Amino acid sequence: MTSKSSMHIDPYERNWIIISIVLLVSFAVAISVAGFAFGIQVPSPEQRVDPRTVADSGPWADPGLRELSPGKYEAYILAQTWSFLPREMTVPIGAEVTFYITSKDVQHGFKLQETNLNVQVVPGQVSKLTVTFDRPGDYDYICTEYCGSGHAAMFGTLHVEP
Repeated sequence: MTSKSSMHIDPYERNWIIISIVLLVSFAVAISVAGFAFGIQVPSPEQRVDPRTVADSGPWADPGLRELSPGKYEAYILAQTWSFLPREMTVPIGAEVTFYITSKDVQHGFKLQETNLNVQVVPGQVSKLTVTFDRPGDYDYICTEYCGSGHAAMFGTLHVEP
């Protein structure tokens, strides 16, 4: 009699275990490729603000675009019930823009069309992502979280000029 023990697994169950492991490895590879090869960024909370007073002082008292150096910009965007401030911005082609977005009332979303910028905008939290614009054109931004009856009116445009 041998002391060697082995697990007896039904072949059908073994096949499903193998398929599950292959799927997990595939998902891990897909996430790694998206993060490193395609430059997908995960938005992170940059800082906390008081949503009741955020529009009274600091960069959100006068939201908009600020040029830090040639080709480098910061965009401060304030989401509020049913509009984004500012509604329009213009940058030159090749500009690297770091977006700082917050809300002063309810939860909103911010999606910049034709880019990988898509963040959830939570009152009291500042979301930050950076995008480089290599093509001229108009990049519309929209609210992606239903925020009330005027939700469809929440949009704006970033103009990228040659």
